[in-house]
Amino acid sequence: MPELHFRLRWPDAVESLHYSPSTIVRDYFSAGATYAITEFLAVSRDAMQAASDRVAAVHGHPCSMARATLAAIEQRVSQFTTQPEAAITVIGFEP
Repeated sequence: MPELHFRLRWPDAVESLHYSPSTIVRDYFSAGATYAITEFLAVSRDAMQAASDRVAAVHGHPCSMARATLAAIEQRVSQFTTQPEAAITVIGFEP
């Protein structure tokens, strides 16, 4: 199963790299797109669940790395919840 990383730019201009066990995240995020914080969190949850489900279909168990990616994203998002105008940009995808 092809995996990939996706690079994000947070509201404080910090960039971070995140893991996905499946390229399905490309169906959820667009490179160069900017998402409102609440939308980004919802899409992240859906994307990581879909990626984990693909792993489960092949290997018989969900992907702990997808859960870890989501946990890291949720933790980082929590730093901006008091900023309703905050937005996150998906810079792009890396193999």
